[in-house]
Amino acid sequence: MWRSFFRDKRWFYWSYGGGFFIITLLVLQTYLDVLFNSWYKDFYDILQTAEKREISEFWESIKRFLYIALPYVTLFAFTNWFTRLWAFRWREAMTFSYMPYWRATEAKVEGSSQRIQEDCMNFAKIVESIGLQVVKAIMTLIAFIPILWALSSNVSVPFLNNVSGSLVWVALTLSLGGILISWLVGIKLPGLEYNNQKVEAAFRKELVYGEDDRKNYVQAPTILQLFTGIKFNYHKLFLHYGYFDLWAIWYRQLFVIVPFLIMAPGLFTAAFTLGVMMQVVNAFGEVKDAFSVFLYNWTRITELRSIHKRLMEFETAINYNTNKLRKPRKSDVRV
Repeated sequence: MWRSFFRDKRWFYWSYGGGFFIITLLVLQTYLDVLFNSWYKDFYDILQTAEKREISEFWESIKRFLYIALPYVTLFAFTNWFTRLWAFRWREAMTFSYMPYWRATEAKVEGSSQRIQEDCMNFAKIVESIGLQVVKAIMTLIAFIPILWALSSNVSVPFLNNVSGSLVWVALTLSLGGILISWLVGIKLPGLEYNNQKVEAAFRKELVYGEDDRKNYVQAPTILQLFTGIKFNYHKLFLHYGYFDLWAIWYRQLFVIVPFLIMAPGLFTAAFTLGVMMQVVNAFGEVKDAFSVFLYNWTRITELRSIHKRLMEFETAINYNTNKLRKPRKSDVRV
């Protein structure tokens, strides 16, 4: 999975050059996020003291928002497009790296066609999605922790008054607590996802054989037996995802009001302005989302763990990691 893309010279410019380019794009996105955070303070201060302001100040603030938002939207769309292209190149490297090993082995690998086609495709898609979010989360933490740490001086809740960087610690504590509870709630999901891939592969295999030989395959008893296994596994999967989703939705909704609960006492005593409060809410949300990136993607991470396990089994079965087979030539790989 990894060495086919990151340790093969043929993919050097795509793997490392493309990865560096994506990181650069994410740095620019994070810079614009910081500008948005500063804009929140100024804009809400204008609204709070509207009777003392000129309408021109409001329109200047809207113009400033557009100057930030328009490049951000363009940059966001371009980053997603390029990251999808980069992930597809990873899938291409994996596919053509596996092929000569698979063709050379006589071992019967369960669902081998699915592992080469579907598992490689889904692995690239999920890594692209989660990887982009994880890197963006790291950039966000680097940029916003100092901001949120400084804004913590505005906290007027008694038990947080004398704690330096109190808002950062609150976001970290709640996020780590959420991840721990999510791990406990969703502990059975990886195994169920793995079993789901197996029963789906068996059903798909029977259908593929039936395309060429309907007399010996896709008979009613066989199809019923295979689909019963699928139905049984899905029912268990839906049940476990059901109570995991219940927990995840409650967590995300309750987290929204946390910064308001912390900052409201100071707002009502005029310890700071509405603009400062909204700046805190935005910065707190950015840091909280960055800390919670694994929690918000728990179901996809579960699916990725299942796919990773299947591909590792496939690599073992075809002796992919023994290096006894020649590496594919350039003519074997479509770049």
